[in-house]
Amino acid sequence: MKALAIFILLLVFFLPETVHASDPVPLAIGAAAPDFSLPGTDGKTYTLKNFAQYKFLVIVFTCNHCPTAQAYEDRIKQLAADYNSKGVGFVAVSPNDPEAIRLDELGYTDLSDTFQEMKIRARDKQFNFPYLYDGETSAASKLYGPQATPHVFIFDGKRTLRYTGRIDDKEKPGTATVHDARHALDALVAGKPVPVEKTKTFGCSIKWPDKRDFANQAVGEWAKEKVTIDELNGEQLQVLLKNEGTNYKLINVWATWCGPCVAEFPEFVNMNRMYRNREFELVTISLDDINRKPNALNFLTKKQASTKNYIFNGDKYAFIDGLDKNWEGSLPYTLFIAPGGKIIYGKQGVIDALALKKVIVEKIGRVY
Repeated sequence: MKALAIFILLLVFFLPETVHASDPVPLAIGAAAPDFSLPGTDGKTYTLKNFAQYKFLVIVFTCNHCPTAQAYEDRIKQLAADYNSKGVGFVAVSPNDPEAIRLDELGYTDLSDTFQEMKIRARDKQFNFPYLYDGETSAASKLYGPQATPHVFIFDGKRTLRYTGRIDDKEKPGTATVHDARHALDALVAGKPVPVEKTKTFGCSIKWPDKRDFANQAVGEWAKEKVTIDELNGEQLQVLLKNEGTNYKLINVWATWCGPCVAEFPEFVNMNRMYRNREFELVTISLDDINRKPNALNFLTKKQASTKNYIFNGDKYAFIDGLDKNWEGSLPYTLFIAPGGKIIYGKQGVIDALALKKVIVEKIGRVY
C-alpha cells in the first residue's frame, strides 16, 4: 500500500501541466444524452425537448476563437442543411469559459467566446442551427466531456449516443478524405450500424473554468515586459512604410494630449497581445513634442505597451504628408499595411476595434 501511495504521488507531480483533474471524459457510446438548459444566441433557452421532433440529434461542441473550430463552421452548416430533411437536428454548444482564455490564444480570431461575441459570430456566419452558451459554469458540457473544439456527439431517436469524435479527417477546408460524421449519419438514417462509432478529435482544448488561473498568469507576464521608445525621423518613416518584411504592420499615431488616442490605446495593446505571434507587428508613433519623450514613455509604460514604439523628431506636416497623403492630420490615425507597403486600412479618428480586428484576421488567416 505504501508503494502504491508513493507511485500515485509521483504520478500526480509528473502529469503534464495541460491535464486537469477536473477534465471530463467523453460520454460513452450507448449512453443517454444528458439534458441541459442553455441560452441561445437567438434569445431562446434550449433543452433536449426543443429537439424532440428530430429522429436524430447532432450536438457539436465548438467555439468562436479556435482556428480549428472556425475551419469547420461552414462544414457544420452544410451538414445541417444536407440532413435536415432526413430528420436530423443540429445544435452547437460553446463550452468555454471566456475568463479562462488568454489574449494570445486569440491569434486567429476577431472574437473571443463571450455570449455577446457568440451572437456576433452567429449573425456573421448565419448559422442554420441554434448556438448555445455554456461558458458560465460549463456544467452541461462536462456531462458530455468534449475534448477539443469541435467535438461531435450524434444521438439516435432514443437519444442514445451512437457516434462521438471528429467531423472528418482534415482540418483544412476542402481536403478531407474520410467523412466520419457524415458516414455515421448516413448509416443511422439508413437504419444500419454506425461503421466507426468513436474517433479522436483535434482542435483547441476546452477552456474549463478551472483554467482561469492559467489565463490570469498572462497578465503578470505581460506586466514584466520591457517598454521602450525610440526617435524616428522622416527617412526612417519611409523605410517603415515600405514594410519589406513578411509581417502585416499596424501603425497607430497618437499623442499623450489627445483624449481619443488615450481612450482607444488599450485596444491596440490587446491586439498586439492577440496577434504578435502571427505575421503581425504593431508600431506606435507618438507626435508629442520631442522634449516630452519621457512623458510618452511614461504613458506607454503604464499601458504595458511592449510594442515597437517611436516618437517623431521632425516637422509634423512633413510627417503627415509622408505617412499617408489621404490623412488630413487629425489624431489619432491608424494604418494597416501589407508586406510590400500596400495600405489596406486607413482611419482618422477613433477605430472600431472589432471592424479592425476583422480586417487583420482576414489577412493573416483564421485557420492554420
